[in-house]
Amino acid sequence: MRTFTYDALPGRVVFGSGAARRQLRDEVDAFGARRILLIAHGTGAGLAADLCAPFADRVAATFTDVRPHVPVGVAERAREAAAGADLVLCVGGGSTTGTAKAVALTTGLPILAVPTTYAGSEVTPVWGLTEGTRKTTGTDPRVLPRTVVYDPDLTLTLPAALSVASGLNAMAHCVETFWAPRRNPVSSAVAEDGVRHLAAGLPAVAADPANGDARTDLLLGAYLAGSAFAVAGSGLHHKICHVLGGAFDLPHAQTHAIVLPHALAFNAPDAPEAAARIAAALGRPDPARGLHDLGTKLGVPAGLRELGLRESDIDTVLDDILALAPAGNPRAITRDGLRELVHAAWAGDEPARGNA
Repeated sequence: MRTFTYDALPGRVVFGSGAARRQLRDEVDAFGARRILLIAHGTGAGLAADLCAPFADRVAATFTDVRPHVPVGVAERAREAAAGADLVLCVGGGSTTGTAKAVALTTGLPILAVPTTYAGSEVTPVWGLTEGTRKTTGTDPRVLPRTVVYDPDLTLTLPAALSVASGLNAMAHCVETFWAPRRNPVSSAVAEDGVRHLAAGLPAVAADPANGDARTDLLLGAYLAGSAFAVAGSGLHHKICHVLGGAFDLPHAQTHAIVLPHALAFNAPDAPEAAARIAAALGRPDPARGLHDLGTKLGVPAGLRELGLRESDIDTVLDDILALAPAGNPRAITRDGLRELVHAAWAGDEPARGNA
């Protein structure tokens, strides 16, 4: 690809072990913030309060009613809590960041994000809201956090199983970057390096959750993944996962981890160069089977049925996925082909052998 457009996204990143405790106050000061809305999941509220202790007098309100996929009602309550605030500080995973984005979307308030998982959404301008069983996503520069503080120490207590699922969710961001609508050489290079860091960190964290170097690899990989995804956009894999997640309230990270090898196998024969780069970064000759084997080894549920999805549910969402499917997907998307992909992910089948 010799001609391309690359939109470098604005944002400040502070990365390093201990960065949240050493530098968070300075980052808050840089905004001139006097009234902060703190958003944290209930289970992470203690950590968030501890990090905010040096400037606790400026925390005007704390919102902890965080839910996956950001239901519209949750977003509305968070916006109400933001009344009078001049900064949104979110500490937590993707759902926490997503709630902060819902606030910024309508208020324009700046976000300072401190991620504690490997979601990567903290460096994207993508927002998502769920009403009933339908999840709607969009892109808006107002929701892109202005500053992100990455501290691997904050991920040390993340359980191994959730670390694996979250890391594979980041892997999905990298893989999809190679054929996303706004793909370009820069985003592909960033994604390829992200795959390398994630592939190195995942087995090491699963073997020893207290491995600081491995946690650093995963967090750096997640940052690279989110950065690449933010520029390139989302493709078929994410459309499938967003529809399934919104319709059936499936866990976000696990859903991505299960669907990813099958979405990769679906596209790989029609995107041989991309498949070869992913394979090289993974160190596996067949990238789809390599990801499937990695997930199996690391304890990812074998199929979507283990998350509670019924086989009869598949046909109820195919039209919704087809309506969102990107026109530039490497392989033509048909109803039959899509059903085969989703059914394989539901059953936990070994992905079809692809090209590398």
